[in-house]
Amino acid sequence: MRIRDAQRSDLPALIDLTIEAFRPLFEEHWPALLDPIVFAHDHGQWEAGYRREVPDLLDPEHDRFITLAEDAGDILGYTGWNINEGGTGRLQMVAVHPLARRQGVGAAVCRAALQRLGARGVTVVHIGTGGDAFHAPARGLYESLGFTPLPAVHYSKAL
Repeated sequence: MRIRDAQRSDLPALIDLTIEAFRPLFEEHWPALLDPIVFAHDHGQWEAGYRREVPDLLDPEHDRFITLAEDAGDILGYTGWNINEGGTGRLQMVAVHPLARRQGVGAAVCRAALQRLGARGVTVVHIGTGGDAFHAPARGLYESLGFTPLPAVHYSKAL
């Protein structure tokens, strides 16, 4: 596995990977948890949302970067990360291809991004994830990397 910084030419593959990584969340997990009206409103166009969101993760002129893991030219996973004012950074998204899960890909890209953030003078890094069953492996990963979880509750209601 090789870790490297993403290039703009990687974006189509990163978009496809993101959609496959999160497909179970939007096609199985959240439809079972959410009111159908809320799900349709907030997540009915989830694939299109990722097609817009993933390219925005890579904008070095505005301190937004992507670090990825690849093997034999295939992208296994990535994390987007950015630098904010005041010495803070954020891991914006962590996505691992379903066939590459539980092989250390997420940990490798997160560690590489954390090193890059530290090298740029960042002193505090934030990341968020869901509290549902789909996100349990992500929570375990972030806690293994030393992140402290903070409780949060989000509510939704269809009118």
